Amino acid sequence: MAHIKLWLIWACCLALSTSFAYGLGVNWGTQAAQTLPPSTIVQMLKDNKIDKVKLFDSDHWTVKYFAGTGIEVMLGIPNNQLGKFADDYDFAKEWVKNNVSTHLYNGGVDIKYVAVGNEPFLKSYNGSFLKSTFPALQNVQKALNSAGLGDKIKATIPQNADVYESGNSGPSQGNFRSDIRDLMQKICSFFKDNNAPFLVNIYPFLSLHENKHFPIEFAFFDGQTKAVRDNGISYTNMFDANLDTLVVSLKKASCSGVKIIVGEIGWPTDGDLYGNVTLAKRFYSGFFKKMATKKGTPLYPGFIEYYLFSLTDENEKSILPGSFERHWGIFRYDGKPKFPMDITGQGHEAMPIGAKNVKYLENKWCVLNKYAEDIGKLPSSVQYACSRSDCTAVDYGGSCNKLDGDGNVSYAFNMYFQMNGQDVESCVFDGLAKIVEKNASVDNCLFPIGLESVGVRIGLDAILNILVGFFLFLTLL
Repeated sequence: MAHIKLWLIWACCLALSTSFAYGLGVNWGTQAAQTLPPSTIVQMLKDNKIDKVKLFDSDHWTVKYFAGTGIEVMLGIPNNQLGKFADDYDFAKEWVKNNVSTHLYNGGVDIKYVAVGNEPFLKSYNGSFLKSTFPALQNVQKALNSAGLGDKIKATIPQNADVYESGNSGPSQGNFRSDIRDLMQKICSFFKDNNAPFLVNIYPFLSLHENKHFPIEFAFFDGQTKAVRDNGISYTNMFDANLDTLVVSLKKASCSGVKIIVGEIGWPTDGDLYGNVTLAKRFYSGFFKKMATKKGTPLYPGFIEYYLFSLTDENEKSILPGSFERHWGIFRYDGKPKFPMDITGQGHEAMPIGAKNVKYLENKWCVLNKYAEDIGKLPSSVQYACSRSDCTAVDYGGSCNKLDGDGNVSYAFNMYFQMNGQDVESCVFDGLAKIVEKNASVDNCLFPIGLESVGVRIGLDAILNILVGFFLFLTLL
């Protein structure tokens, strides 16, 4: 029995993957119907003393807001662009010029890394990016070097923890996956030669989500599980075991000196039986205490850089892995903190500082019209609304899973209504829906209100600036 439990732990660990503590970063994704403006994101990071941010693209308008903030930035290159970077060095040079060099002026953006792709070797991608990723990495770093930036800015590849494994054994038997082992050795050697880090995403939550036999206590850092020994080392949590498997894999690839950065780590708060605020709070509490010790792992002792995943919820992320994918944020979609954190790891629990001056749409909700006649269209209407919005909170284990039938319909209608900017045409559904001004939220189930479009706010600000300038001009006449 003990042997079976040990096997489950190793297998599950590796198949998936007041002020904040120094060196803490956060991922900020924008796959949402409405997003907070970059200026608000900067405010949230600075107020919470988060000094690093990892982006998933290099949008010029977004990046410029980090100028002069002291926040270290990691730019991103999406997987669907890897082919261009791999095939055309001149394209990479032009990209560096327009997306990196342009921000590097006195008081500009502190760009530290360029993330080439995002988990491009996931098994689920069936090798789609195996040929393009490494050449793209080489061209980006070469372009950075050519621009005189190579000593300061390094190109790397965010990898999922499924690029390495140890079979049924512990970390001491770790190695890169056999199907990509030669490629990973080349990439790691490139990192070593260029003094670039290995970026890895590790998610203890996924072990629980994917395997009901995974010992739940092993996903946390509070030492409530019996230690598992491997090659004379005791492990009490999945994270340490997982990262040490990477350490062993790097050693076997003759890349022991490569720096490791944890590019993503976190816990979702909705959309799954294990994705809830209670377990997220427990996970982060133990994680921050561990981070505060700066002790790393048994085979990688010392300071480790971490990027939380993620800053805010994203209601348009793919839910193929699970409904929880839209609920990784430590803040809600509107920048409100979800729960108090001991973010220093020193016993000082407090609410993170949320977004300020958030602009919402009107206090209107779209709900079921209980007096509608053609109720036969309800199932298809709900399916239509959910397929084009976000109904993950009503899934099994979700925060809205206990709504009654009418509540489920109203939730679906409202999400579609809000994510479409409260367009009146989005609250019709053949007469099955109606707009109300009374908050439709039920107990702990939030019926959210959409955010004012960033584009609209920018347009209004521009008009206001023009008018102010015009009136100032008139006063000078």
